[in-house]
Amino acid sequence: MLEDLKSNNLAWSLRKTEADPQFFKRLEGQQSPEYLWIGCSDSRVPANEIVDLDPGELFVHRNVANLAPPQDANYLSVLQFAVDVIKVKHILVVGHYGCGGVAAAVDGQRRGLVDHWLHPIREVYAEHRAELEALPAGVVRENRLCELNVRRQVRNVAADVFVQDAWARGHALCVHGWVYSLSNGLVTDMNVDISSVADATSATADRDQLERGFSRLEPEARALIVLHHYLDLPLPEVANVLGIPLGTAKSRLHRALQSMRAVLDADARGTDVPEGRFA
Repeated sequence: MLEDLKSNNLAWSLRKTEADPQFFKRLEGQQSPEYLWIGCSDSRVPANEIVDLDPGELFVHRNVANLAPPQDANYLSVLQFAVDVIKVKHILVVGHYGCGGVAAAVDGQRRGLVDHWLHPIREVYAEHRAELEALPAGVVRENRLCELNVRRQVRNVAADVFVQDAWARGHALCVHGWVYSLSNGLVTDMNVDISSVADATSATADRDQLERGFSRLEPEARALIVLHHYLDLPLPEVANVLGIPLGTAKSRLHRALQSMRAVLDADARGTDVPEGRFA
């Protein structure tokens, strides 16, 4: 049974030994990777291969939709072992575009137990509803939700007591958020690195301020900002997605960014900006 897999295993072992006779001897020694990878169970997202690391160089935890829920004993056990025993220096939360778990969380269908597991993604959707529903339904909206989910899980990791205690002990530890693309094999850094308690507190405050500002923009303004600045779509593609002329997209994007800055400035001052500032 499964003779093909056993044959593959033998061939792999021989290739490794031929290339490096001491490879498996080294693996028998102490496990001391510098990285913990928290990723999706999707078979198309092989952690070690994506970052070209050998066995023993990456400590890996995978689950459906790359969640880091504070009530999950499996994830927490991996996190504690990685931080307290292996003493990793970096924790990478890695989602991927086209994630079936993320899509299943918000498509309205019922699948059983996994619906409970995916509930945190529905919470992320509700938290960012204004931004997401300004985008076209389908792939664009789902991919943005994949990014937002990674950001949320980064904050979950950074808020955990094991990570916070490590920082208190002076352990150099940084939490990162990436999203992997199945279409080209590249990762996109979400630039949400957190390496201290102060970083974690600041990230939460900045997120809350942006959400308040974003929710006060009109739908087209939200869509323009998300598509061009968050998803990095060229402006001609943005115009095509929204069904508006390129010149109109340029002028409205400029006004949208002005409005966003005005809302954030007003929020910082504690003053109001009239609703519908962007038309």
